[in-house]
Amino acid sequence: MLAERRHQLILRVLRSGGPASVTDLSEQLGVSPATIRRDLVKLEEDGLLTRVHGGAVLEEGDQPFAEVAEVRVAEKDAIAERAAAMVRDGQSVLLDIGTTAYRLARQLHGRRLTVITSNLVVYEELADDEGIELVLLGGMVRREYRSLVGFLTEDNLRQLHADWLFLGTSGVRPGGQVMDTTVVEVPVKRAMIKAGEKVVLLADAAKFPGHGMAKVCGPEDLDVVVTNEPVDTETRASLQEAGVEVVVTGRVQT
Repeated sequence: MLAERRHQLILRVLRSGGPASVTDLSEQLGVSPATIRRDLVKLEEDGLLTRVHGGAVLEEGDQPFAEVAEVRVAEKDAIAERAAAMVRDGQSVLLDIGTTAYRLARQLHGRRLTVITSNLVVYEELADDEGIELVLLGGMVRREYRSLVGFLTEDNLRQLHADWLFLGTSGVRPGGQVMDTTVVEVPVKRAMIKAGEKVVLLADAAKFPGHGMAKVCGPEDLDVVVTNEPVDTETRASLQEAGVEVVVTGRVQT
């Protein structure tokens, strides 16, 4: 069977049945496990799936904000609470898109802060809080994901500086690379990193390795990672080698 045909069949299996193991794919396609592993490597390089231990899952891209907001809420709240504790009154905070940044915004009520964001849900959450100076970045509206993107957003960010950036992600690779599922969001995230004095990545355990075909930054661009469970040994080593502090809610991972 030609490689291209195998790749099509692998993707069809993953679309119809969800995550699949190397063994299952080998049996269904009638080829060796070694061949399947090579196919999965190629498909992951093409951004079409993500390899996980013993198999693969389909790279599905962005889900609508309303759907993602209902997933792992307790974990996101624990991360948000720990992140909010880092910020002192009078400081400026840059909040990325995404549902964890929204949960963080809910923790900032009653504080004396400047909050800068391209996240429309964050804006709506904080709009009536008079103690917060709220800066909404301009740009093109992504309605499904409630965010602003494009050159206007990036131009705005070039004129700003924040004490803290709280960054979201679709996934973190074992080498510490921060990934995203949507290419259009990546330039905005990179501009945010340049605008932030301290860069904090908010990533629940499902983001290791998570998803994403587009690289946002490497571990050298981060100062802190806040998560809800201990990070796997390989990723932790990559982050700590780059000088990144890994904070598991309730403690610092060593």
